[in-house]
Amino acid sequence: MDEKYLEQLLKSVKNGVVEINEAVDMLKKLPYEELGFAKLDNHRKLRKGTGEVIYCAGKTPEQCAVIFEKMLLHNSNVLGTRADIEMYNAVKDKVQDAVYNERARTITVVRSESEKSMGRIVIATGGTSDMFVAEEAAVTAEFMGNRVDRLYDVGVAGIHRLFMNADLLTQANVIIAVAGMEGALASVVTGLVSCPVIAVPTSVGYGANFGGLSALLTMINSCASGIGVVNIDNGFGAGYLASLINQRNL
Repeated sequence: MDEKYLEQLLKSVKNGVVEINEAVDMLKKLPYEELGFAKLDNHRKLRKGTGEVIYCAGKTPEQCAVIFEKMLLHNSNVLGTRADIEMYNAVKDKVQDAVYNERARTITVVRSESEKSMGRIVIATGGTSDMFVAEEAAVTAEFMGNRVDRLYDVGVAGIHRLFMNADLLTQANVIIAVAGMEGALASVVTGLVSCPVIAVPTSVGYGANFGGLSALLTMINSCASGIGVVNIDNGFGAGYLASLINQRNL
């Protein structure tokens, strides 16, 4: 423990007893663990309710493996996103119960199953090509203790497919609408339901899609009320936000 924080903690001791609220506040601010190439925030779960998530892209497989191993000393469950198979193999060598989801590009270690929330998150995609982002959102939401229903390939090019699943949409506590091309799915879904909708533009589309920019602008400029937008291909951000909404509304 850092000497500065130890000194502050000792000052809060009165008659050999630390006030509970004071102690919790102190623990929330405890220093990180220095690895040289990374600084692990081991007290994030105490502050935010969910532990730190590893963004694997840009890291070496060996760095990912070390981070997973260290984080599991303080957390029962650990999630890594944007991981490739080489990263997974390196993690698997150190953590035998690591699981890889190739489509979502996630690595998960779950050693303590949490009780699932009663509310449901529905994840809808415009097309099958959007599933890599949708699965990242789904894995994230499930990792955080949510019930997730997948509704894939219901884009506006065949809008009857969406309407035929209206009952599932209306039962959701939160909906994540994932679409590339022109990104119209999110507006249509939001116009049908009373719950919050998180729109996720994807980089799927032809040249004029500009790598997802056209879908992003469509979603940002939506006239539908109750829609929020995350960045292009940000399935993790959508799944995380949906979890916060789902679990606070119950």
